[in-house]
Amino acid sequence: MERQVLLSEPEEAAALYRGLSRQPALSAACLGPEVTTQYGGRYRTVHTEWTQRDLERMENIRFCRQYLVFHDGDSVVFAGPAGNSVETRGELLSRESPSGTMKAVLRKAGGTGTAEEKQFLEVWEKNRKLKSFNLSALEKHGPVYEDDCFGCLSWSHSETHLLYVAEKKRPKAESFFQTKALDVTGSDDEMARTKKPDQAIKGDQFLFYEDWGENMVSKSTPVLCVLDIESGNISVLEGVPESVSPGQAFWAPGDTGVVFVGWWHEPFRLGIRFCTNRRSALYYVDLTGGKCELLSDESVAVTSPRLSPDQCRIVYLRFPSLVPHQQCGQLCLYDWYTRVTSVVVDIVPRQLGEDFSGIYCSLLPLGCWSADSQRVVFDSPQRSRQDLFAVDTQMGSVTSLTAGGSGGSWKLLTIDRDLMVVQFSTPSVPPSLKVGFLPPAGKEQAVSWVSLEEAEPFPDISWSIRVLQPPPQQEHVQYAGLDFEAILLQPSNSPEKTQVPMVVMPHGGPHSSFVTAWMLFPAMLCKMGFAVLLVNYRGSTGFGQDSILSLPGNVGHQDVKDVQVHGGGWLLLQQRLPARPQCVGCDAGQVTHQVCPSGEDSTVTDARPGGQACALQAGHGVLPCSQGPECASPAPALSQKHPCTIRGGGGIRQLHECCALAMHTLGQLKPYLSA
Repeated sequence: MERQVLLSEPEEAAALYRGLSRQPALSAACLGPEVTTQYGGRYRTVHTEWTQRDLERMENIRFCRQYLVFHDGDSVVFAGPAGNSVETRGELLSRESPSGTMKAVLRKAGGTGTAEEKQFLEVWEKNRKLKSFNLSALEKHGPVYEDDCFGCLSWSHSETHLLYVAEKKRPKAESFFQTKALDVTGSDDEMARTKKPDQAIKGDQFLFYEDWGENMVSKSTPVLCVLDIESGNISVLEGVPESVSPGQAFWAPGDTGVVFVGWWHEPFRLGIRFCTNRRSALYYVDLTGGKCELLSDESVAVTSPRLSPDQCRIVYLRFPSLVPHQQCGQLCLYDWYTRVTSVVVDIVPRQLGEDFSGIYCSLLPLGCWSADSQRVVFDSPQRSRQDLFAVDTQMGSVTSLTAGGSGGSWKLLTIDRDLMVVQFSTPSVPPSLKVGFLPPAGKEQAVSWVSLEEAEPFPDISWSIRVLQPPPQQEHVQYAGLDFEAILLQPSNSPEKTQVPMVVMPHGGPHSSFVTAWMLFPAMLCKMGFAVLLVNYRGSTGFGQDSILSLPGNVGHQDVKDVQVHGGGWLLLQQRLPARPQCVGCDAGQVTHQVCPSGEDSTVTDARPGGQACALQAGHGVLPCSQGPECASPAPALSQKHPCTIRGGGGIRQLHECCALAMHTLGQLKPYLSA
């Protein structure tokens, strides 16, 4: 059998990558207020934000584009772009006011270094900048948080105040040997006066502040801040418990206070970015008395509180705490006036047929409520797809909005007054932008989608989803009968009897998943002539809670055997695939696990940072909250035997068995690997 001709020249591969990197990705969208024309027509503006690689500038650029959507109240009549794309520079956060007449923008400006950058909070109205506040010069707090974990920029319902999260102001510090100009005009009495409160503390310039870890470096102690737009006064809210860090805040009904999520500092801060299992709770702080009230169970992990349009209900996600991260979650509803919390969607142990397999998203969209405040719309992985769902908060019923489609993946960007803005893509079609109205209850599957921005498909990439079963001897004793899936990408233009070399990519996590969405590197490998196998082994998200729970204690064994040739038998998927694949891995040390026990089954491996040091970091690594539950014990404190268990489950103990050419890439922005 002949072998597939690969794209091997570096210049050709670079040109291919340059072309594919021009495909932009949607990052956010918001809907403007409804406008009625003089002829009775109605339309809304869709403001979208995109990101794209700029190889000449060696950075990811952000740009925006607006669209007009004409509608008749329950269907889209016409939709199209309103002008060209415009790059947005220095914009960190932006939010439109509830009425849509004003917009708040958090912007950075100044030098290239973090010490030279300044942050400004701007308020725009119509065609002018109404206000601009130099937050750095006011020195009320440290840098403002712009991430999606803690960060927020929330308008009060009266549109007179802005709420945001920033780093707590730290006392100034300097060296004992730092000299200053002598003030010869001051008297001896003035020199002997008590030092001012803002005077620098000597010797504390290298004082260590524990931060929240990966992608959260320098973020240690967030505080809630309120800006009075008229007076320009900034207040740091009091009453927040000192044992928690606040974030994801919004104004309570009637602007009487602020609702926020508080994350416990104990047992540690490190690693929150990828761990939804960090202990947290929902709080309410009153603005008049500063009293803080607990609104949820404090022994679990909560995230993404979203207030309904009628300001009567708060919906949020709830996960078990200090157990394997990225588990199946619960959708909970808190009634503001009755103070009653109910579980709308519970944890799903196992998917049966085409039924719903549970909630696996880490964040709800900022806009997720229907206009009648009865239904919540969100996206979540379902096996190897990502679908849209509508949940009736009164009945608890879950309905798919995208079932029976073309098999791609969907992402909800926002919904406002039942008008949804979504993203759709497949492994062979880059992201496209669509809008559609949420149908009445009971008719959710009748959504009529209208494209605002279509992407050109790549006909030379074909893909499919394969359902796999582990052999009987590898069935889990407690969770038997679990299957798993793999997404196979192949060059569609290769001759029928040509043997196609294969690249195997297990995902990191270990609890995450591949979905049938656009992915740059698998698409590039496929266009170079490789087949690419993306394996969602047992323990991946989207397959039910039983699949998640089958992996802790079996990391390095169950997941490896599902991926390896002699474990899952995926070489039988396609007779044209070779017997010695290449292995490319992600963060959780998957590659080291895969290539070492397989002897000569793999020829080349590429391991990205993170998992290589997992065994060395036992108990104090970048994700200590996941190392224990996955390899040893769900308890936060590890005993003396647990580091040995973690090292025994790590791929580092099998490095001497590796027969494949291995390339270990170290990320410049992950300095913890050098420890």
